[in-house]
Amino acid sequence: MPLLIAVLSFSCKENVNPRSTVAATEKPNVILIMTDDQGYGDLACHGSPYVKTPALDSLYAESVRFTDFHVDPSCSPTRAALLTGNYSSRAGVWHTIGGRSLLKEGMVTMPEVFTSNGYETAVFGKWHLGENYPFRPQDRGFKESIVHGGGGIGQGPDYWGNDYYDDTYKHNGKFEKYEGYCNEVWFDEAIKYIDENKDTPFFCYLSTNLPHAPLLVDEQYVAPYRGKVSERLARYYGMVDNIDKNVKKLLNKIEDVGLRDNTIVVFMTDNGPCPWFGGVVMDFDTGLVEEGYSAGMKGGKIWGYENAHRVPFFIRWPKGGIEGGKDIDALTGHIDVLPTLMELCGLESPDKLQLDGRSFAPFLKEKLIEWPDDRTLIVQNQRVEYPVKDKEYQVLTDAWRLVKRDTDELYDIKRDPEELRNVANQYPAIVKELYGRYEDWWHDVSVDFNEYAKIHVGTPHENPVKMYAHDAHTRNGKKIWVVNVSRAGKYEIRLNRWPEESGKRIVENKAGNKDLKVENAWLKVGNIEKIAKVDKNMTTVSFEVALKAGTTCFETAFNLAEKGKTLRTECIYVSYLGETDEENLSKYIASVPDQLLKEGYVQKVIPYD
Repeated sequence: MPLLIAVLSFSCKENVNPRSTVAATEKPNVILIMTDDQGYGDLACHGSPYVKTPALDSLYAESVRFTDFHVDPSCSPTRAALLTGNYSSRAGVWHTIGGRSLLKEGMVTMPEVFTSNGYETAVFGKWHLGENYPFRPQDRGFKESIVHGGGGIGQGPDYWGNDYYDDTYKHNGKFEKYEGYCNEVWFDEAIKYIDENKDTPFFCYLSTNLPHAPLLVDEQYVAPYRGKVSERLARYYGMVDNIDKNVKKLLNKIEDVGLRDNTIVVFMTDNGPCPWFGGVVMDFDTGLVEEGYSAGMKGGKIWGYENAHRVPFFIRWPKGGIEGGKDIDALTGHIDVLPTLMELCGLESPDKLQLDGRSFAPFLKEKLIEWPDDRTLIVQNQRVEYPVKDKEYQVLTDAWRLVKRDTDELYDIKRDPEELRNVANQYPAIVKELYGRYEDWWHDVSVDFNEYAKIHVGTPHENPVKMYAHDAHTRNGKKIWVVNVSRAGKYEIRLNRWPEESGKRIVENKAGNKDLKVENAWLKVGNIEKIAKVDKNMTTVSFEVALKAGTTCFETAFNLAEKGKTLRTECIYVSYLGETDEENLSKYIASVPDQLLKEGYVQKVIPYD
């Protein structure tokens, strides 16, 4: 097949106005369930000899299953691609921290498409695409949102003290206390939401944080596995059990309220199992699984190979004729979900929507049995500040996998699904062909890699703004946030080592059993530099600055008495205080983010990490 045809499958934007056959009064509801770090093999219906998943097995039996469905190999990139229908790199997300997990401004999202077509929209669970305006779920199309902070409960952007039980989560941007285990909260709130919106079309994105580490779950779920597998996997499988129990509760609810027939239910996972802390114990020299079940695939989350990115995908819609336990082996991925749901639900496309994905609705309607071209998908693992060409990419076609490791590896995936026999030396022409497709893809998606996501301050949408180290860039012990000052004026910037709700003093360590010798707090915004002494009783240090509107950087650190040693600023609170006179503003010169962040910076690239 000519290279041009294959390249078109990922380089050209797909038709985003598929012909609709759904009347407005018949529009289906959509429930999209996505679990976190659950592998393809971690379902009884996929052959696991360990875990028991009766509810998901039942959904499997009633669904159409895409058996060659792929995502990114880690959390935020998959979420960005899923919600935009674009490769995560195009959506500005190629890491899970450090300002590189914030969904690019201007990208049209799945909830925005549903909202513009008259749907109610909600998200419950894990967001992981930004904590501040304009990156929060309520800024990106969700009318209702109950989410934890960051990439997991207990991480920096989460509420201090959260531990999976009786935690405090963000409800439409405001912290609220909830009772019960985290996963029960997500599903119970989703069930309540469905009940309240049963008379209007809704899109419900239920993105649980289970079974992501830390592996915290009630003993009743762990006990059935203890002694059969390691403690780590017993706890992991216990979390999968809890997911299954709650899926059953959710599916029973939509049946009880009469929504089963006209509700599209999707189940998928965000990447493969974690080989460091999660669902597989792996030999890091070979990628072969030593404990756990991977359905014959090697590798795992981030580290690479098929088990990093091939995941389950079930879809059921009885009224639309999508049911009955059928497998489809067409090469598909997360970027295809948005265009597919648009076609199935008869949604009109916003004018500025562009897509890398394509609708697989024709397979569901039995109008296609295979793609008309040699479809190509690209998977990559970057997890660096600035993406690096040729770093850990995988080129996927129906027949082949080109895997970039220390050298190029080529696998005949139909004959060798475990990727054990590298045939790159036998088929150099195919290696060259597939690498050419990767190069064209890279050229297409890499145009904005030197741009920075900007957190907005001084807007009516969020004031004060609490910014987290999780979303800052790091240089020489300093935390640096790229910021858009939305209006000129006077701002208060408070530096905290610990979040306010912790009540902890700056000098305390996390355990609270030792005081550190913190000398001062340091802030720089453009050409304005401020330093203040820190005493042992202080919980925050406050500075006032006059800023012009526009892009700049906030640089912060706590300096220790020992020369050259710093502590990171875990969070800062930025408040717009009001207007200021021109004389104050005239003294200020803004930072240039690209210049500041690249000066003297040498990027460390750690492979498979």
